[in-house]
Amino acid sequence: MDAATGSLVYYKNPDDEIPPASLTKLMTMHIAFNEIKAGRASLEEIIIPTHESWAVNQLPRSSVMYLAEGQKLTLRELFMGMAIFSGNDAATAVALRFAPSMDDFVGRMNKEATALGLHKTRFVDASGYWEHNITTAREFAEFCRIYLEAHPFSLGDYHSIREFRYPLPENWIERSSNNPGVWTHRNTNNLLGTVEGVDGLKTGYIPESGYNIALTAERERTRFIAVVLGGPSQRGGDRIRDEDGRKVLEWAFENYKTIRPDIGAIEPARVWKGKENYAKLALGAPLDFTALAERGEYLTWSINLEEPLIAPIAERTTVGDLVLYDNLGELRRIPLVTALNTERGGFFKRLFDSIRLFFMGLRK
Repeated sequence: MDAATGSLVYYKNPDDEIPPASLTKLMTMHIAFNEIKAGRASLEEIIIPTHESWAVNQLPRSSVMYLAEGQKLTLRELFMGMAIFSGNDAATAVALRFAPSMDDFVGRMNKEATALGLHKTRFVDASGYWEHNITTAREFAEFCRIYLEAHPFSLGDYHSIREFRYPLPENWIERSSNNPGVWTHRNTNNLLGTVEGVDGLKTGYIPESGYNIALTAERERTRFIAVVLGGPSQRGGDRIRDEDGRKVLEWAFENYKTIRPDIGAIEPARVWKGKENYAKLALGAPLDFTALAERGEYLTWSINLEEPLIAPIAERTTVGDLVLYDNLGELRRIPLVTALNTERGGFFKRLFDSIRLFFMGLRK
């Protein structure tokens, strides 16, 4: 998926329902980031992990950042534990910071998924441990696009970080007999630093889903998102998943790119028989678009308007096109719409404009 436009350039079985596994943690982070943005939390606030979030109390096969009794850490460190090493204990701690119970937080996750138009995506926990979490590749790619738009800082601050050490001495309120020592947690995304431009997002695995990955990479002002779900569960499945992710990203960059035209301001359109003589215009579709890699050189454009424009004209009425060309010909048409309502003028204004239009027609 082109991250800028949402256009899909390749898909295979995109609507198969598959457990996202630890990709689920991106929704947990999304909700927490929104809380911070709303001023209801702070990255530097201190969290004391509750009993439910201690590593020893996580379910079997859980990846953990080793939260334990007698520790304290910041919300920022919990995000690191989720993004880099996929700690289920970190996801539990974050969920319980923003809801009184896991069920309440899961309710928020599902409500947000519905609000974002993710109709096949549903969650039962904040970490992705259970196979009853469900998504599709198409929907999760769209969620990743929304996530990156809403939280662009997350790539540099969390998802592209290669390793994270925890718990450090300052994380202990008191020393514990359960002290696991300091662990160096390495990012589970093996394509960081090995595939050009990759700077996120998240890996996941449970036996019921196989190996999953949500990837993103940017090269020359084009960013792609690749979601691979259901990689083989057997040993070596992570390498197969990583190779598939690498192949689809390389193919996308070889064949497609985002074109971002710079057209400047659009001149107002002449309107007849209205209170105002000119109407402001707006684009009826996004300006950026996805094109084949060989297109978009020597970009030019023209504006074609329906003439004459006669008031009244309702807001968002299509009145023409912006036509983009490159050296190979026409590339794209974007509708031009009125930005505001254009009201009908008074009797004498309409009469005067009617006379002018009559003589203009004779001259033509």
